[in-house]
Amino acid sequence: MTFSISAHCPRTGEFGIAVSSSSPAVAARCAHARAATGVVATQNITDPTLGPVGLDLLATGLSAADALVRVTASAAFIEYRQLALVDATGGTAAFSGAHTLGLHTTQEGPGVVAAGNLLASLAVPAAMVAAFGAIPNEPLGARLVAALQAGLAAGGEAGPVRSAGMLVVRDVAWPVADLRVDWHETDPIAALADLWTLWAPQMDAYVTRALNPASAPAYGVPGDSPI
Repeated sequence: MTFSISAHCPRTGEFGIAVSSSSPAVAARCAHARAATGVVATQNITDPTLGPVGLDLLATGLSAADALVRVTASAAFIEYRQLALVDATGGTAAFSGAHTLGLHTTQEGPGVVAAGNLLASLAVPAAMVAAFGAIPNEPLGARLVAALQAGLAAGGEAGPVRSAGMLVVRDVAWPVADLRVDWHETDPIAALADLWTLWAPQMDAYVTRALNPASAPAYGVPGDSPI
């Protein structure tokens, strides 16, 4: 009931994940990323604790493949979980337990991994990775959105998706993009794309406001001041 894409941008150093599901608030459970460390997608009868566990392992310098071995060796009920990891160098790894739901598969590419379950087509993750790779010079958030859109166009889930989200981290201690559509009756991926279009031009300004308010740009609203 979920498809996701996790990735690293070597040009900017950003890591990010985008995810969509028929379940509500999918990104709250499934999307995990940490600056200078990597990404963990944990989905399919989701155990949200596996995200921080995986990130902690990646933070020790383990590769995505080695961190995945450690997680799958120690986690309870791992046969019900689907995982995708990206490490600090862009290495990837993926796992689908024996009880992963419905049609399910994963696809890896340079610095990117997609995973899905209860899919309408096994082509979905491959379509997502191809769409991500087709626009290498676009911002990471735009590439993640394009990948979700391509996954939906390739069939998406067997049923309609209702939520979507994106998480992007870079050289600060908080996510620079944490965008969520927790429930949408018709097209949460399109709604997420609209959120990204709204947020992208403002993202750097909000980082500056946090780091150095004195040099921050104004908001451009009535009564506004630079801080």
